[in-house]
This record gives sequence, C-alpha cells and structure tokens, in this order.
Amino acid sequence: MRLLKSDGRLIGVLLVLAITQLVGWGTIGLPAIVGRDIAADLGMSLPAVFAGTSVLYVTMGLCAPWLARAFARHGARKVMMIGTVVTVPGFVLLFFAREPMLYFAAWIVFGLAGSATLSTGAYIMLNEVAGRQARSAIGALMLVTGLSSSIFWPTTSFLSGHLGWRGTCLVYAAMLLLVSLPLYAFAAPRRTVAKEDGATPAKHADVPRTPRSTFGLVVCATTLNAFVTFGLSAVFVELLRAEGLAPAQAIAFGSMLGVVQVSARGLDFLGGGRWDGITTGLVAGTALPVAMLLLMLSEGATWAVAVFILLYGAGSGAMAVARATIPLVFYDQAEFAKATSMIALPLNLASAVSPPLLAGLLTQFGGRGALGLTFVCSCGAVLILVLLGRRRPRTAAAVLT
Repeated sequence: MRLLKSDGRLIGVLLVLAITQLVGWGTIGLPAIVGRDIAADLGMSLPAVFAGTSVLYVTMGLCAPWLARAFARHGARKVMMIGTVVTVPGFVLLFFAREPMLYFAAWIVFGLAGSATLSTGAYIMLNEVAGRQARSAIGALMLVTGLSSSIFWPTTSFLSGHLGWRGTCLVYAAMLLLVSLPLYAFAAPRRTVAKEDGATPAKHADVPRTPRSTFGLVVCATTLNAFVTFGLSAVFVELLRAEGLAPAQAIAFGSMLGVVQVSARGLDFLGGGRWDGITTGLVAGTALPVAMLLLMLSEGATWAVAVFILLYGAGSGAMAVARATIPLVFYDQAEFAKATSMIALPLNLASAVSPPLLAGLLTQFGGRGALGLTFVCSCGAVLILVLLGRRRPRTAAAVLT
C-alpha cells in the first residue's frame, strides 16, 4: 500500500504505461475476434492465422537480448518511442495483405516493435523511475494491463462490424500515433538513476547456490503455465463458440475474463509480502485444471461457462504474477535478472507454439481436444510447484511463517 503514497512522478508514469500497454496488447490481439474473417479473406486456415501470434513471440524472444543494450544505453523512453513507430507499418502491412506471406511479415514487424514496447520495456521504465518500489509498481501496472482483452475485444468487434478488419487495422495504427507516441514523447520521463538511500548495491551473501535441477523445475512450471494461458487467451472466444455459445454471447462472456484476471491480481497485490510466488502459483494453478475439467464435463451449460471463466480467470490472472515472482524465491536481486532472461526463451517458445496448436485442436476435435491438452499441462505445472515448495530456501520459508 506504500505505493499509493508515492510521489506524483511515479503515479504519472504508471498512468502513461497503463494506457500505452492497454493499447499495445489490445491492438495486436485482434485475431481473437476477427481471426475467421482474416482466414476467409486471405485463404488461410484458422490455425495458420493464429500462427501470426507465434511469429510475434518468437521474434520478441530473439530480439530481447539485442535490445537489452539499447535499453541500457538510451533508456526505456526512447526505445519505446521507436518501437511504437515501428508498430504502425505492421498494421499497414496487415491492411494491404492479400496472401499469407505479407500477413506473417506484419507479425514479424509486430514482434520487432513488441520487444521494445510491450511488458519488458514497461518494467524497465518503472525500474528507472521507482527504484526499490519497482516491484510494487509492476504489480500495480499488471492490474490494469489485464483489462486489455475486456476493453479491446468488444472494441475490435465493433470496429470490424463497421469498418471490416482491414479498416480496424488502420484505426489501430492511428491510435498508436495519436495516443501512445505522444504519451511517450511528452508525458514519460527521461531516464534518471533512482537513488537507493545512498547505499551501495547489495553484495552476494554466503548463501547456498540454487541447484540446476531447481532452476529446471522453475523453467518447466512457468513454461507449462505460459503454454496454457497464452494459448487459451488467443483462442478463448473460439473455444466458447466451440462449446455452443453464439458469437455475440462468446464475446460478451469472453470479455469478462480480463475483469476476473485483474481482480485476482488485485488480491495478490493487496496481499503484499504475506506469501511468495510459489504459494500464489499453487493456489492459482490448482484452479486451472478444475475449471477445464468442469467445462469438459458440463456440455456447454451456461452456468458452467460462467464458473469456468471465474475459475480460469482468477487462476490465470494470479499465475501471471506468480510467473514473474517465483524466481525471487530462489535468486537474490543480483541473480534475478540472469535467471529471468534464461527463462524467457522457453517461455516465449511455449507462447509461440500454443495458439496455433490449440487452434488446430479446436478445428479438428472441438473444445475437448484443446481443453484436454491444457488440463494435462496445468496438472503438470501444479505438481512441479509442489516440488518447488519443498525446495523453498529456509530464509524464504521463515519469512512466510
């Protein structure tokens, strides 16, 4: 709660990033709503359309190490401004696309730009401004960015209904130039070095090194969960349609997902330091297979869909926080950056593979195929988190008790 008493400069940065991250994530999520229209227009299968999201994540993952130097040399503000400008040609390419090659070229552009403007850049900017409060500030930002689907899925549906999906691309390009770019240019702060009460950086204490097997378990747990949540988010509306909901009803129900996710993140944020990422992951992760099993057994009943969205939304929302904080249980501040950068590659690959794979399962086997695979992956993630809980360092366990 100390974040609420922060200086106005940090609050201002949070407002800028809240708006720009909503726009950034919301606009590139248009295949979730207009995927079938794009597939019909370009002569592509639905899984191929969702493969654009895979291209996005692979490109972001490959660009991240290269951009690390740019962030360090020029600061987040300049890099994010350039990334915003680069995003615009991506929407222009989508507008002119008449074949798959140009479609996938657009997603490469989105990946190049996204590595500069989406989550990582925002967290770096908050670290530049907030210093030791960066962790709380990132948690606060995640409360807002979870609403991107709730805001932009209905927006995309409305715009595509009046302008078509191509016209929607041009509207989103204009939004980036007229909203996001001016906010970065005139409202975001230039880089300054946050003071840490005059203290020198903390040195490594004489603590046992984390075993490689523990790191492997962390990678497996976060990667399995990313496969489930990123994949289902991309095909969520199509999944609800496969369960028997009408298109408008599927969008209405699906738009509730972001609100539930944000509510779960809010509870974790308010919890402060009372529990760590593993505890969050265990509670949140258990809700995911329960939600999937319920939907598989309910045969599309409306009440079951509502409960599924509640359980899945709460679980996936809190797990997004857990994925970012589980490494903090095992690594100190100096090792955290290295550990998370090593986790990024398999996490991005899982995020890239899951949307087209789940879309293919939906096309071939209906909702049961996609739900069955994600159920198995979710159960696996929970079991790994149980093992990680037993490996929790004594210092971390002492804090919780």
